[in-house]
Amino acid sequence: MFNNFEFVNPQFFWLFLVLPLLIVWHIFKTNKQTAELRISNIKGFKTSGNWLAKLRPFLFILRLLALSAMIIAMARPRTVDEDTRIKTTSGIDIVMAIDVSASMLARDLKPNRLEALKEVAGRFINGRPNDRIGLVEYAGESYTKTPLTSDKSIVLSSLKDIQYNTIIEGGTAIGMGLSTAVNRLKDSRAKSKVIILLTDGVNNSGFIDPRTASELAVEFGIKVYTIGLGSNGLAVSPIGIRPNGQFQYGNVQVEIDEALLKEIAQTTGGLYFRATNNTKLKEIYDEINKLEKTEIEEFKYQNYDEKFRPLALFALGLLSLELLFRYTLFRSFV
Repeated sequence: MFNNFEFVNPQFFWLFLVLPLLIVWHIFKTNKQTAELRISNIKGFKTSGNWLAKLRPFLFILRLLALSAMIIAMARPRTVDEDTRIKTTSGIDIVMAIDVSASMLARDLKPNRLEALKEVAGRFINGRPNDRIGLVEYAGESYTKTPLTSDKSIVLSSLKDIQYNTIIEGGTAIGMGLSTAVNRLKDSRAKSKVIILLTDGVNNSGFIDPRTASELAVEFGIKVYTIGLGSNGLAVSPIGIRPNGQFQYGNVQVEIDEALLKEIAQTTGGLYFRATNNTKLKEIYDEINKLEKTEIEEFKYQNYDEKFRPLALFALGLLSLELLFRYTLFRSFV
């Protein structure tokens, strides 16, 4: 209730310490001004109650109330209505290039590499409310799944729909995936442009060399973070397709061209990460999230509603009432 209520000059509340002194002074003064008549017996006097004499202290009470209202008014009570508006001063455009080759169905991450990536990437996207994000899929060839957009619901829906399919040519065309992502960002006017390139294999397809694609990224001022996805050693991965169309799994040696991924990251000013399990993959995206911060400018608008005026008028009214009574009804007693 009082969260938005404040006193601008609370030091004036110290003046309330004067009020007890005024009361003592008033009592002392009243006793001094009252004439005394000492007699042995008052039976011979007829007593009559005078209500005006009994109400005389009412004048002093009015003055105390007026002083109290004036002290509170000087403390300047007011309510504050605060409105906050956030302006993104330098947004970041991010394209996530995701390997969707058959090896992404390997089960060294749970439930498999692709599903683990989608879960972590979804949290990453939700954590970037002020940035534009796009998605690129690649295997033996590449295409744009979602162009750059600030509508996170579209990006998350597209991410959820990413599945392994046989429509895209098989293989791992890292250069194609990277070049498509560069193409999505080359005309961006964002202060910072970032590609997160994820793969679990080696470049064995496509007609664009990954090093050429990384040089294009440098030319357009794009930073590339590369992620090698897969455990060390052997991983349960698809090794064939059964007659019923389902994958047959077997242990396959994990092979990631880490030297190439490190070179791409170093050339473009990014970093290389290796994700060997679900936890490590989450930590990598958290680290990238910390490295690429969006500058946000916050504007606060405050509307003040001053409350001292009614108190000052109330004090003035009490003083006026006290003076009126003093020089009219109580004139003979004061």
